[in-house]
Amino acid sequence: MGKWLWLAAASAIVSGCGGAPLARPAPALDPVAARAPAHDQLIRGGTIYDGSGGAPFVGDVAIDGDRIVYAGPARDATAARVVDARGLAVSPGFINMLSWATESLLVDPRGQSDLRQGVTLEVLGEGWSMGPLTEDMKARAIKQQGDVKFPIEWTTLGDYLNYVERKGSALNIASFVGATTVRQHVLGEGDVDPNPAQLERMRGLVRQAMEEGAMGVGSSLIYPPASFAETDELVALVSEAGKCGGMYISHMRSEGDRLLESIDELIEISRRSGAPAEIYHLKQIGRANWGKLDEVIAKVEAARAAGLRISADMYTYTAGGTGVAASMPPGVEDGGNDAMLERLKDPATVARVKREMVKPGKDWENLYLHAGPDGIRLASLAEPSLKPLIGLTIAEVARRRGVSPEQAVIDITLADQGRAGAIYFVMSEDNVRRQTAIPWVSFGSDAEAAAPEGVFLKSSTHPRAYGNFARFLGKYVRDEKTVPLADAIRRLTALPAANLGLRDRGKLSPGMVADVVLFDPATIADHATFEQPMRYATGVRDVFINGIQVLSKGEPTGATPGRFVKGSGWTGWPGGGACRAGNSRP
Repeated sequence: MGKWLWLAAASAIVSGCGGAPLARPAPALDPVAARAPAHDQLIRGGTIYDGSGGAPFVGDVAIDGDRIVYAGPARDATAARVVDARGLAVSPGFINMLSWATESLLVDPRGQSDLRQGVTLEVLGEGWSMGPLTEDMKARAIKQQGDVKFPIEWTTLGDYLNYVERKGSALNIASFVGATTVRQHVLGEGDVDPNPAQLERMRGLVRQAMEEGAMGVGSSLIYPPASFAETDELVALVSEAGKCGGMYISHMRSEGDRLLESIDELIEISRRSGAPAEIYHLKQIGRANWGKLDEVIAKVEAARAAGLRISADMYTYTAGGTGVAASMPPGVEDGGNDAMLERLKDPATVARVKREMVKPGKDWENLYLHAGPDGIRLASLAEPSLKPLIGLTIAEVARRRGVSPEQAVIDITLADQGRAGAIYFVMSEDNVRRQTAIPWVSFGSDAEAAAPEGVFLKSSTHPRAYGNFARFLGKYVRDEKTVPLADAIRRLTALPAANLGLRDRGKLSPGMVADVVLFDPATIADHATFEQPMRYATGVRDVFINGIQVLSKGEPTGATPGRFVKGSGWTGWPGGGACRAGNSRP
């Protein structure tokens, strides 16, 4: 657009979402600084939200190579390429703290459902991670693949992340090492405790993953075999990550009847290990538990006040999504998927399972009871003959087949070989709204990064895959005014970056990697629904990742500059990383 005078740039000041105060005037220009050298790219005239949570200002962002070299008031600079950002918010790239793009990026590197919302970093590893794997684990993973199929050409977690980078990805990727994966690697699928030698091997696997660049340890304690792990085992693994500057992040044992006790466990693990800890997808499952949010907030804030680094993330919907098998007590899965399928062929076992499904879970999260058969909607089925059932509730399937809803769960699990996925309606909209305003909560989709085409059309999905971040900025920030836009952007960028210990992402400032998003605060919106979940969000115009434009005028460019973003323990950092430096984030 050529050179713009400061008065012209100032006239383009836009307000924050939902009637937020006008942007503050930028500081006066330094005449010497105005004679700036040429840059590779200049994003000019946008309203800059630098990620700090401070008031925005109209100005420019200059990029040389993959780095931001200037972010401040408009100045008389030249660049090989100038991007007109007038009328748009300019912010750091958004961080998806809970991504399941593990498989989707292997078959479609564009990651469009997230990219079109401004996501630039996918953080993987909720309990299960893509390494370390044994040959037996690889064989079982291939056997259990659903619609998305791919060869497993890696062994360690670092191998996988490097593989994705080499193969090409529009989005950056990072990962926790899964506590479940480490347990399977050493102990298999059974309900057993590690002996000292086995626990030492598990700790060694965590340390190896940390030195390869993992962010810490991720757990998913509601699901077998992770549910078999006791607190001491988790403390041992997380302690190893903590020595390397990593954190602990957990889908806790309960988000419903034992929610408060589960938060106590997460806080205890953080305290004993010395590592920061985060609650995955903070929620209160089941109507009887919706009133617990105040106590949840109080527990976390008390721990933070005591010096512990406790945080949480969330998605902006009232339904979760997981396997149909999660409707049954976890003992069914003792020994793994094949053992479960064999067990469910036994009439006595089936009778016992059905009885337990309709009673409150004494030591397990009874999602079936919390949602009810009318609140469980089938979303993904790998067996072709079952595809017509996608979109139906368990209650509807049961009526069609003339069986009880509990039997329908068992029948579908058997017919789809344990791969069936469903959406569970279990949360309160009032609580979701309140959580969007909590300052220590960031955001994660808990979903793949996909597209409404190709292999992804073979099953349905949760609308969070296509709308989580845009829904936060549009529905909650702009329309319902739960939080100012500047702080909302902080919680999508600098907050998760700091929690992860990222040294050079999450803010627009000189020296930071150029992950940059341009969006319209007045129009950004989600369009995905539970009935039509594969609908792209709108309002994000341009996205730059590592200095390369990957979204232009709302469409992917085809560029794949995404990188494996490494944690503090990576041995490639100067000085050999935090594992060798002794529990310090470099």
